[in-house]
Amino acid sequence: MTVAADQVASAGRVAAPRRTRWQVWALAGICVAAGVLYAWRIGAGQLGNTYYSAAVKSMTDSFTNFLFGSFDPYGVFTVDKPPMSLWPQALSVMVFGFHGWALLLPQVIEGVAAVFLLHRTVRHWAGENVALLAALILTLTPITVAINRDNNPDTLLVLLLIAAAYAFTRSVKADTSRARTRWLLWCAFFIGCGFVTKMMQAWIVVPGFALAYLVGTSAPVKRRIFDLLGAGVVLFASSFWWVALHDWWPGSKPYMGGSTDGTAWNLIFGYNGFGRIFGDEGNFGPGGGGGGPRPGGMDLPEGMSPPAGMGGGMFGGDTGLGRMFGQSVGGQISWLLPLSLFVLVVVAVQGVRAKGPGDPASRAGWFVWGGWLLVTGIVFSYAQGIWHPYYTTMLAPAIAAISAAGLARLWRTYRGDGAASWLLLPAAVALTTVWAFVLAGREPSWHGWTRWAVLVAGVVTVAALLGARLVETRRLVVSRVSLVFGLVTVLLVPAVWSTATAATGENLGVMPAAGPSGGGFGGMRGGGPGGFPGGSGAMPQFPGGTGDLPQMPGGTGGFPELPGGPGRGRAGGGFGGMDGKLTDEQRRVLDYARQHKGTAEITLAVDGSATMAAGFIIGSDETVIGMGGFMGSDDSPSVDQLQQWTAEGKLKFVLGNGSGGRGGGMPGMNGGAGQQRQQWIAQHCTEVDPAAYGGQAAQQDQQAGPMGAQTLYECRA
Repeated sequence: MTVAADQVASAGRVAAPRRTRWQVWALAGICVAAGVLYAWRIGAGQLGNTYYSAAVKSMTDSFTNFLFGSFDPYGVFTVDKPPMSLWPQALSVMVFGFHGWALLLPQVIEGVAAVFLLHRTVRHWAGENVALLAALILTLTPITVAINRDNNPDTLLVLLLIAAAYAFTRSVKADTSRARTRWLLWCAFFIGCGFVTKMMQAWIVVPGFALAYLVGTSAPVKRRIFDLLGAGVVLFASSFWWVALHDWWPGSKPYMGGSTDGTAWNLIFGYNGFGRIFGDEGNFGPGGGGGGPRPGGMDLPEGMSPPAGMGGGMFGGDTGLGRMFGQSVGGQISWLLPLSLFVLVVVAVQGVRAKGPGDPASRAGWFVWGGWLLVTGIVFSYAQGIWHPYYTTMLAPAIAAISAAGLARLWRTYRGDGAASWLLLPAAVALTTVWAFVLAGREPSWHGWTRWAVLVAGVVTVAALLGARLVETRRLVVSRVSLVFGLVTVLLVPAVWSTATAATGENLGVMPAAGPSGGGFGGMRGGGPGGFPGGSGAMPQFPGGTGDLPQMPGGTGGFPELPGGPGRGRAGGGFGGMDGKLTDEQRRVLDYARQHKGTAEITLAVDGSATMAAGFIIGSDETVIGMGGFMGSDDSPSVDQLQQWTAEGKLKFVLGNGSGGRGGGMPGMNGGAGQQRQQWIAQHCTEVDPAAYGGQAAQQDQQAGPMGAQTLYECRA
């Protein structure tokens, strides 16, 4: 592969490598393909993660709701992330109205922009052809396709980190100290924006960037250190401006969801910070209370062991170096991960053996992408707290850049005169083929034919590469054809997985995942339970038998039915609202509260998880609030706030758990503040006869869902 020489356009500016017409069209085709994969059938009614979708709708109601990312229209509490990823979605909804495609359109645009920007970044480092291959690999990464069809914050996070890599690459390629410093400061700024998108996860790449700058520039050491210190100041300012704005806001503001004291600062270093790494989130969120063993932040009853496959990271399999290759995660991201690691080893060995200093900018690129991959992979592999397989989309740009540049390097080595080094390319193809065969074989019912196709293609490619070296006749032609066939082999199965994921057009929901429904516990599609770790869709093993869930409040022992299913039950039965749709009975409850609220500002307060309240917010224009944040354990609204609202006539109706204040939810999810609210409801509110709104008779013990919100109450001062 030919690497076009950089040309100096003006002082401090380095022109991009020259391109041919076919390369321009190839990039356009890749971006169009990305847009099709990410946008296909996003208007088919899906709303993505309804937790964020409800917040987006609420954010269009007022400036403070927009600024702070309020979950509910009354501004009681925020989502448990900074709102930067939700701002484009809210703006889109303001323009186009509240629809699924309006919610997801910004994600599609951001995903395509990430592909394009990765190309621009890699071509400055390794040339045009390598950049095209990197862009194609990113486009066809299964988990990236899934996440870009959903409204989680990871899509914007990836785009911002690629922007940081672009600025860094321009920095080390700059020919003046002023340009070098300016681009480095931009790099720090983009990482800071990533922090305002998903907090400390954005900072994982910082060690690799800092080390790469130290070894990848020709500036004096003193200047490098001063540049990094300046970048640190920019990183701090661009990361914490929103935190300071929230915590020091002089007027009324929403409680910071997921925190223990309502501050963004607490969330950064608690639930969304060290809690994710060391596993002390506190029962799926701070404020949950309770003790006992906590796999992934969940308290389990005494004597209960965590279910199989739900180790330290709860949803991502057991911690350790094997997590990225395991049942829950492997099919999402690891298709080219062995190839990337193989390439890094080869580059390291060749770098040690190389004579002369080499090109600093090229060396910096390997440190940036290699550091990005290794540090992120290690942090994800050993994270003890709540950790989801879709987080691995953050690995995709590094895998794409390293794999593309590595294949180009191995191709040059293959065509060289090394006595045995030419074998590295066939070995890389063989390694990738074997791993793709293994991954595809884990889910034979999901396009299982691909494992045999990739095996045949891999064998043919390796044989052709070996034969081309051993037979002098038409070596170049055969080897080039073999290289193209090898690229097809490397990308075949992930391309099929990505295309099939997009073609289904399903709502990927709370935990998006590529591949078969339930893969990596990422299903939750269409509001359904999806599957559990292992990708089989089966329930995890709990004490008491295969597929049994721990005993739920009220005596139920099984997993709840979903809206529309036979277990829909009473007002809030099952997971009403998980798909953004209200059951008929939930709508009757809401209509009754609206008709009888009088002058109350809040039509209905929903006690339980935020996903329970999301359906009411999405499905109506009434002022409906959630209680307790994402899992119902936050101290918002507090008991004092409820008492004040009731006394002032602002709140009259609460949809709560019909357990007499015993508390609902999975074990450990709803202690502390949640129990205090439930006790207040039991003491100050009276159950409304279901016959008044046309509902079913109370059957608390038989149909109490695992996340509460079962009974309509009328509260008094």
